[in-house]
Amino acid sequence: MYKKIWLLFSLAAIMSPAYADVLVILPESGAMARAGQSIKRGFLSAYTASGSKEKIIFVDSAKNSIDTIFKKKLNSKTKLIVGPLVRSEIEAVMQLNPVIPVLALNDLNQQSNNVWQFSLSKQQDAVALNQLLKKDKIKKLMVFRESGVESATELLLMSVASEFGSGLHFVNELPKKISKKEGLLLLGSHQWLEQLGSLPEKNIYATPISIEQGKTIPLGLSFCDTPALYNGQWNDVIKAYKEQPENMAFQRLLAFGGDAWTISQQFLNTSQPEFSFEGRTGAIYVNHGKIDRQPYCYQQQKHGIQLLK
Repeated sequence: MYKKIWLLFSLAAIMSPAYADVLVILPESGAMARAGQSIKRGFLSAYTASGSKEKIIFVDSAKNSIDTIFKKKLNSKTKLIVGPLVRSEIEAVMQLNPVIPVLALNDLNQQSNNVWQFSLSKQQDAVALNQLLKKDKIKKLMVFRESGVESATELLLMSVASEFGSGLHFVNELPKKISKKEGLLLLGSHQWLEQLGSLPEKNIYATPISIEQGKTIPLGLSFCDTPALYNGQWNDVIKAYKEQPENMAFQRLLAFGGDAWTISQQFLNTSQPEFSFEGRTGAIYVNHGKIDRQPYCYQQQKHGIQLLK
């Protein structure tokens, strides 16, 4: 008990310095609070595990404008800004032309000097899925969608469609048979997936929204997702989850926050960031002013979920 209290006071001292080496801008109240707090917890857990002595200040973007944060929270000792999360706030940061490097936690369709963009982008999920489909030699991809949740997978579907072109076909019911070079992409919730009944055991694919913790995954189903959810490699993510269990959507944000700290630590240690690492959210590549993330792909087999190599 006393050890836990001491640890809390020690962390409070580290996280509340008079100045910050790293200023983290996240929504900690309002509509985006839960997402912001999950990222924060993942970030802090990875930070603590790393043993870093860098001083960190968190500021609530829901209660402070970007202009106010830059005016009141930045000083000559600040080395890095992490965040914001909301796209409109990232645009505001870009307009300020920051001299200090910024690791923005979302992506825009524009680039700006000194503003790096790291995200759990649906387009990155689509790249991983497209690569898996190529590996499986799928020439025709049938798409079966759950009505009412199309917006959740629209960006991913657009990216897949741009790759397949005329080889992509929408279907209104499950096909009875799938040939060797045909694939079936199921876009919907896990509950919807369960209601479909018997499915083929080969060449069936889904997205992360179909995967729920503790729920049965159809045999043979392949999907691409955040690796920290499927292996025990990342103790900091496990620790953050155990302290406050979350559903899988927010577990991905815990992992995302952890990777944000790992990238931050690299930025603090080099003036010209160019590196890669096996991250909690996938393989991370940082080069030429861009951050690319490649999720890992998995398949439900008889003995459990297996990594597809």
